[in-house]
Amino acid sequence: MLSRIAESLYWMTRHLERADNTARVLDINVVYMLEADEGATEEMQWRPLLTIMGADELYEELHPDGRVTVQRVIHLLTQDRNNPGSLLLSLKLARENARVVRDRISSEMWEALNELWLSADKHLKTTLQPWRAAEFYAFIHRQVAAFFGLTQSTMMRGQAYGFMALGSLQERADMTARILDTRYHLLLPDLKLVGSPLDYYQWGALLKSLSGFEAYRRKYQGGIRPIDVVEFVVLDTDFPRSLAYCVEGMERALGRIGSLPDGAMPERLAALRRHLDGATPQGILDLGLHEYLDDFLGLLADFGTALQSDYFEAHLGDDAQ
Repeated sequence: MLSRIAESLYWMTRHLERADNTARVLDINVVYMLEADEGATEEMQWRPLLTIMGADELYEELHPDGRVTVQRVIHLLTQDRNNPGSLLLSLKLARENARVVRDRISSEMWEALNELWLSADKHLKTTLQPWRAAEFYAFIHRQVAAFFGLTQSTMMRGQAYGFMALGSLQERADMTARILDTRYHLLLPDLKLVGSPLDYYQWGALLKSLSGFEAYRRKYQGGIRPIDVVEFVVLDTDFPRSLAYCVEGMERALGRIGSLPDGAMPERLAALRRHLDGATPQGILDLGLHEYLDDFLGLLADFGTALQSDYFEAHLGDDAQ
């Protein structure tokens, strides 16, 4: 397999996962905006999304007055072409990478992704208003889920599938860590709200941002406790958006691809595994959740660097010679 093909497969699913994650956190925030306590300002509700998506600096550049509003945040994260991580540009890049590898994916996958891009581009020709946003984000969820469903049912489980899995799982792990870090930091300080309906709703919103609210409720019968949320989101290998699940999936994907003799990826992946192995929810909280997640994100970035060096900067396989 040529390195450029491997790279396009990887980025196709990584950009698509990013679009889905962006839609998910925005969708939950739109709903929360309608149901939130009257004392919650737009700044309190929407600035955390800029932090999660790594868009704080860009927002300040575009809006020097520093005022955070729902319309500005929705526009920046959904359709602003100045933001390389916006939902619209993520879908565009996913489609462009899919076009490069059309002969490596099924026709059903290509058609689903192409139709998703065309529809999203059409809907976002004009400014997306908050009251229309939830419907649009739900559409993105459904279509991305349809694409990954077609991937599961039509793709051969070989190298191409492995690179696609690496892209989606690496992006998912990155987003899960960022959402948990940002939301957890915001929820903990106000001790007077612990156990209140608002406290429960906010923790529920965190889990819903990860599509894990129902699964959490089924597993934990004692309500929503911070230590249980940490266990569920970080260490539960049965929850498909947990850090542990993503790292296990990345290990399986590397097995499909095959590691290079002198490559750095196996060791980088082993470092991620060591970071999770033996960890306990209480141990993570004692260390400091932010510090633990920050270390995880650093190791994940090292893994991405090794992936680029091992596979995308050199030809792969006999057909690349």
